[in-house]
Amino acid sequence: MKPFIIAEIGINHNGSLEIAKKLIDMAANCGCDAVKFQKRSIETIYKPDFLASPRESPWGTTQADQKKALEFSYKEYDAIDAYCQKRRIAWFASAWDIDSLDFLKKYHLPFNKIASPMLTHQEFCAAVAQEQKQTFIATGMSDLEQIRSVVELFKASECPFTLMHAVSIYPCLDDQCNLGMIPVLKALFDCVVGYSSHSRSWEDCVLAVSLGAVAIEKHITLDRAMYGSDQAASLEEGGLKRLVRECQKVEGYLGDGIKRILPEEERNARKLRYWLEAA
Repeated sequence: MKPFIIAEIGINHNGSLEIAKKLIDMAANCGCDAVKFQKRSIETIYKPDFLASPRESPWGTTQADQKKALEFSYKEYDAIDAYCQKRRIAWFASAWDIDSLDFLKKYHLPFNKIASPMLTHQEFCAAVAQEQKQTFIATGMSDLEQIRSVVELFKASECPFTLMHAVSIYPCLDDQCNLGMIPVLKALFDCVVGYSSHSRSWEDCVLAVSLGAVAIEKHITLDRAMYGSDQAASLEEGGLKRLVRECQKVEGYLGDGIKRILPEEERNARKLRYWLEAA
């Protein structure tokens, strides 16, 4: 089975619907299965003193200026919903709070996503599980017991899920990816496992698929030099095309694991095992 490939737009649209549409085009043209955004209620998840603290950005001089500029309203998401239907690509978003989860209900999205920071928020995870949608659960910044707790919640709720191995470093260095966790998570929790990549490359995603990842999530950008904390850990169009193509080839490389002698091998055996002819 070919992996389900999610192009993570996140906040790389920089508050621009035009950029968001270009990123949707990029994902659709490269053969991705879905695009994903982020939705946050800024006043809910950040404390007032943090929002008032300094941060230089294209939109102002405080954290609040930057955070609010990156949030889309119903107006933008209505346009995104229509555009994704036009481009025939699924979309969904990772809500970071219950108000945002409720906000997204309007769109009857096919998937949910629990971002790594939200994995230990029991009330929020329970609300997601109650929706009974296929949910991608990122495991960055969490230990095995914390992961076990959310897995047990989703199993008890009979909500389908894919556990996503992740390392929450942006960008994540090659020797920090720890892809060996993919088969470990699968064995420990008896569930399907995917991979949310934060590296600068596409190669780690191909290796993840070869280790059993059934879903791949990768941040995308129009240009890594653009403003934004996630841009450096994202792929531009050329890299995304390579990721999709190479990940889809893994199934063919791995085969079915059944030893057989192919007709081409039989012909070669007749030529190369010359001593049999001599006998």
